[in-house]
Amino acid sequence: MQNAIQPLSDTLISKSLSAADYVPTLDAMLARTLTRIELKKTKQQRTPDELWIVDHNDVYTLGQAGKEEHILQRTDTPIIKTDRGGQVTWHGHGQLVLYWLFDLESLGWSVRNLVSHAEQAIEDVINDCLQNHTAGDTRIRAQARRDAPGVYLYADTSAEYDDSPADKGIVSTDIHPSSIMLGKMASLGFKIKHGFSYHGIAINLTCDLSAFNAINPCGYAGMQMLRLADFINMASSPKTQSAGQAREPLSYESVTQKLIDNIAQRHAGQIALRALAPKPSR
Repeated sequence: MQNAIQPLSDTLISKSLSAADYVPTLDAMLARTLTRIELKKTKQQRTPDELWIVDHNDVYTLGQAGKEEHILQRTDTPIIKTDRGGQVTWHGHGQLVLYWLFDLESLGWSVRNLVSHAEQAIEDVINDCLQNHTAGDTRIRAQARRDAPGVYLYADTSAEYDDSPADKGIVSTDIHPSSIMLGKMASLGFKIKHGFSYHGIAINLTCDLSAFNAINPCGYAGMQMLRLADFINMASSPKTQSAGQAREPLSYESVTQKLIDNIAQRHAGQIALRALAPKPSR
């Protein structure tokens, strides 16, 4: 497991972990969070927030209120009970996991703000990657839902579809009546302790999705899980990209960097939250 630390600003650093086992990573996240809480409580010291970029070894994790019934099949992959919100999910190679160790009070963020920033950062990056994806009159876009945390892909098949900012996902709006939900690309699950967050988000980039067949992902029976590599041309290495060649293949590393940059800008107050889509009517 490699541990590379990089400053993103005076108040935010990133830490990269590769081939990381889940339990040691969770223990380290919790220990770091408890240390930060103690330093703030006893010394009024604000420590830099941390964004952990993690490549996990295969694991199923079950949230604090997770139900065993959502595990449909026992495999050789470990199943670990954890303290985040949400139900069961899978982490493994080819999936991008980002843990947000943030001091929400110092940022002036509510828990709702945290979740919205996470969802909108994913929307921004995935939609930027998808912007050249065209199949006839069908356009694919990423959007969060108010009734189910995470980010989903929608196919807009309407002939009236245009390239307005709302359609590109630049503004969170209600789902267009002609949109068809294709499935889920990104999951969220946070834990808040004394105003500090940990855990975070998982985005399927190049991973083998068959691991999700053994569970009801995030507690939703029949939820189709998606990966970005099935919608855009993704190279195995960022070296294939050249400046000014927007249509060159993206890579796992380049998508990761886009997301890190977006989150860092949000942390610095340079990207404001968009209005949330209305909750679906019952």
